[in-house]
Amino acid sequence: MAELHEISPDDLTAYFSMLPGWEEKFTYILDLGKKLLPYPDEFRDDKHRIYGCQSMVWLKIEMKDGKLYFVADADAALVRGLIAILMIAYNGKSPQEILTFDIDQWFESLGLRSHLSPTRSNGLNAMVKSLQAYARNALNQG
Repeated sequence: MAELHEISPDDLTAYFSMLPGWEEKFTYILDLGKKLLPYPDEFRDDKHRIYGCQSMVWLKIEMKDGKLYFVADADAALVRGLIAILMIAYNGKSPQEILTFDIDQWFESLGLRSHLSPTRSNGLNAMVKSLQAYARNALNQG
């Protein structure tokens, strides 16, 4: 399996379309979560915590050379997989690319929305909103 930074949103969409059912997609999401880089302990605090998810989620975002990079972690395997999916969509992208990417349509194409519980979906939305807000702020300061 490729590293997260080697997978594009189109690659993930194509791969998901080849999987026969949700169980296989779910397993793949869990596998993606295992590819997350270790999250620094010093950022496991309230400032970096994402609220709105039933799991504990931490997100550290920074801009480097005009691109947004983030590391994140969660205490649930599925949420770690969802973080990996967000990394495929957003990590290493410019604020403009993040804000113009139709993340909701992409989630639909992956079948995520229809298979996530409302609380998982709320948590995913909270992570997306945090990343998009950071991108918006970066553009406004730019």
